[in-house]
Amino acid sequence: MKDTTKKWLAVGAGASAFAAGALWFMRKVWFYRDPVRIPPSDPNLILAPCDGKVVYVRPIQDGAVYAEKLGQSIPVCEITKADWGGEDPTGEGWLIGIYMSPLDVHYNYAPVSGKVRRIVHTQAKANLPMVDLWEYVNLTFLRRAVNLLGKRYQLENERQTVFLESEQVKLAMVEIADKFINKITTYIEEGEQLKPGQKVSFIERGSQVDLAIFTKDVEILAKVGDQVYGGSTPIALLPASEPEE
Repeated sequence: MKDTTKKWLAVGAGASAFAAGALWFMRKVWFYRDPVRIPPSDPNLILAPCDGKVVYVRPIQDGAVYAEKLGQSIPVCEITKADWGGEDPTGEGWLIGIYMSPLDVHYNYAPVSGKVRRIVHTQAKANLPMVDLWEYVNLTFLRRAVNLLGKRYQLENERQTVFLESEQVKLAMVEIADKFINKITTYIEEGEQLKPGQKVSFIERGSQVDLAIFTKDVEILAKVGDQVYGGSTPIALLPASEPEE
């Protein structure tokens, strides 16, 4: 009996050590991986700003996004917690939400070639959890999309909004912090000219990036449920520029 008890204690200790080691590797090594991303050469493509699961694609109409499950219109300025700074590009367009699970790469990337017009950080008193346990299991392990539009965290959590302007389009990257977020490390500055796929920031732990595209003159390529990869997966296509005469 004693030998059996010792055996099971040894097995339990080994399993605990393995689990602890795996958790340490995930949090300290795997989570910070930095894969090489090579963006497509087509200048008319809008690329995913991050890795993750597309959880909603919604039209912007009259400066608002309609959250069906709440039965109310949420103004884009409330989602971004910032305005354009005097200009109002939020008449019509698209809002694409991408949930970043702890298993995804957590670098964020420039979706287009363009100039950083503004970077606005909005502090929160306390961050709300983005998802409940079942939603977390679906998004992280089962890799299934969950409709997150209209949840309180979108309006109340800490976020950073990066406004970009290219020759063809204005966009806003809204980096939303989760409850257990540590920090958002930013690698760019206002006025900087970015290349497609250039690193913009790194977000600790689970989080979300919303991409607001302020034009209707675009073909949306992303669908709810798609797994996308920042700086490489096309999620929208702008019309080809007219050749100069």
